[in-house]
Amino acid sequence: MEFKWIYLFIYNVSTYLCIFFFFFFKEASTILSSNSRSNPASTLLHSAGVTLYNHVSLVLPASVAYLLELIVGVIGNLLLFDFQYFFWHLLHHRIRWLYVTFHAIHHNYSSPCWWELVTIGFWTTLNPIILRCHLLTTWAFMLLHVNVSIEDHSGYDFPWSTSRLIPLGIYGGPSKHGVHHQKPNTNFAPHFSHWDKIFGTHDPILFKTRHKDD
Repeated sequence: MEFKWIYLFIYNVSTYLCIFFFFFFKEASTILSSNSRSNPASTLLHSAGVTLYNHVSLVLPASVAYLLELIVGVIGNLLLFDFQYFFWHLLHHRIRWLYVTFHAIHHNYSSPCWWELVTIGFWTTLNPIILRCHLLTTWAFMLLHVNVSIEDHSGYDFPWSTSRLIPLGIYGGPSKHGVHHQKPNTNFAPHFSHWDKIFGTHDPILFKTRHKDD
């Protein structure tokens, strides 16, 4: 029972800390702002409460995933999701009905809103099942996936952003996704850059940074 609550604490607290983190950077000197309205703290607390409630009766595995298994599983899930979402996203820009019906509202602003739920729940949930991942690996993937997705849509280009930590332009990050919102026919992949490079939709140009005093 004690091990179960350690699992829950790491997963849930880490997930919601990444959201509250951005409250302290609303007036950062270098931001890429959007025109979205703020959500009340009660909305976040309700979401956190529902998530915790849904985990109360969860039966956890008897053994912990090995470190190598966890790392390989997380990377595998990210790569698989990148493949799925690239083509899913591309179709929404190529088929007018899909774009107008589902995706157009996403492009109402030239810069993205970090409050948007950017993970596609179906793929995010299905992929660990396809890859037969340990539950801890699944949680680690979802935690990382949600965090980097929030970062991509946050509008903040931090010195420690994932795109800066991973060399050679392998990872897109907020700059690449910001380009997509300014040039909708570019940078369709959610995380990595290889699919856009293969299909000629990659645009490496960084979008203009706006300062607080602009």
